[in-house]
Amino acid sequence: MRVCVLTDKPDHPLLVAAAAALTGARHRVTFLNPDAGTGSPSQPVAPDDLADVYLLKAHTRRALALARFLEGLGARVVNSAAATELCQDRIRIAAVAEDAGLPMPRTWTLDALSEALHGPELPESGYPLMVKSRHSRRADLVARVDGPAGLRALAAEWSDEPVVLQEFIANSGWDHKLWVIAGEVFAGVRPAAVGAPPDGARSAPLIRDLPRSWTRLALRTGDVFGLDVYGVDLLDREGAPVVVDINAFPGIRGQEGAPEALAALALRRPGKGPGRPVVSSGSRRR
Repeated sequence: MRVCVLTDKPDHPLLVAAAAALTGARHRVTFLNPDAGTGSPSQPVAPDDLADVYLLKAHTRRALALARFLEGLGARVVNSAAATELCQDRIRIAAVAEDAGLPMPRTWTLDALSEALHGPELPESGYPLMVKSRHSRRADLVARVDGPAGLRALAAEWSDEPVVLQEFIANSGWDHKLWVIAGEVFAGVRPAAVGAPPDGARSAPLIRDLPRSWTRLALRTGDVFGLDVYGVDLLDREGAPVVVDINAFPGIRGQEGAPEALAALALRRPGKGPGRPVVSSGSRRR
């Protein structure tokens, strides 16, 4: 079987390990950087020489254009171009989540951050607010603003940036990261970037204590957004999970079993559903 990974980082540990698992099973793996060259994004692909599956790790405009071209030729692309593009737009994410009843912070949009200084009323929740780039990308804007002075300072640096304003979620101080590969859930915790309570010495929660409802929320999120490989960031708001970020095909570093799960997904025939969900914090549960 031929597997092609669309990425500009072929040395990423997840991809390297998944490729090793596939080549060890006598499958052929190639890497293609959609952003190399200046011609048409479809130029490096011969329509009569398609791979059996393309893993869409890159999220740039050229990568999405190439993925749509491949899908038009009948190729299998994971995740789909449409699902990947959806997860780049935080306004669309919020709208889809609201329609599906997923718990997310209330979200408002501005065509440019500078607009916040010239008339529009701030959300009723007031300060603090989370300010994020509307379009998710590397080195995008994600910041907490505690008052007008902070908003002015941020607008001076990011004046023309299309942004979303989000309700600030007071939380336990821990960011729960759930990564899903074809229904298999891997989990970890990181210190939350903002919102931690004053007692910063609190120990990290144990992954084994993660409520099943949180896992079910992560899996439902993938169903709603049409994703096979994705990450969901959850914050604990008074014991209930709130989705604060969704990422198509994240890095998933340091999770035992993740490369093998990705290799198995690449080999899965279209239409075959995922296996029984499994929560993992470095070792698989059977």
